[in-house]
Amino acid sequence: MLVYDETCSGAPLSPGLSDVWLAGSWLYRALGRIDRVRGVSSWGEALGWLSEIEPDRPIGEVQYWGHGKWGQLLADRELLDRRALAPDSIYAGQIAAIRERLSADSLLWFRTCETFGAAAGHDFARAVTDTFGCDAAGHTYIIQYWQSGLHRLRPGATPHWPADEGLLRGSVDAPERARQSTPMAPNTVTCLAGEIPAGY
Repeated sequence: MLVYDETCSGAPLSPGLSDVWLAGSWLYRALGRIDRVRGVSSWGEALGWLSEIEPDRPIGEVQYWGHGKWGQLLADRELLDRRALAPDSIYAGQIAAIRERLSADSLLWFRTCETFGAAAGHDFARAVTDTFGCDAAGHTYIIQYWQSGLHRLRPGATPHWPADEGLLRGSVDAPERARQSTPMAPNTVTCLAGEIPAGY
């Protein structure tokens, strides 16, 4: 399944990121990598859709395409971070329903800028895997065509990448700016990659 932020549309002759993500979803669907796509403008909408679409069917993989910051995912201007995963969160019911459909072999892949970077990114990666009970993957760099700093974490595991990976300015506890992805940066794929390489 694929969820993307639909609020980043551009002008008619100047496509925005949402237009790019929508076009990418058509390609991914044509290649058989995904079978369901949803553009969203909030996390309530995203989690609600994931929890309700074909509720008796297991979920093997969810990708989210949108904006991110260290330890955060954004849908429009609404953020999802560690606090949103807490048992008393407004999303707790939806998260529980999604978890019921995931297995130890499932994957949540956040194709967003720097979400797994810095100390906050480490903390978020652990929280996501523990909350959903499956692997999660994310990036430590600003991503566009090149998508660097891709790392996959299993539930109960400790992040195996440096907290300062992808950090251009600031510290791991107070990050200010991330680096741009490049072909030579660690753990780099392109936006066309449909699988996470072994060892990432």
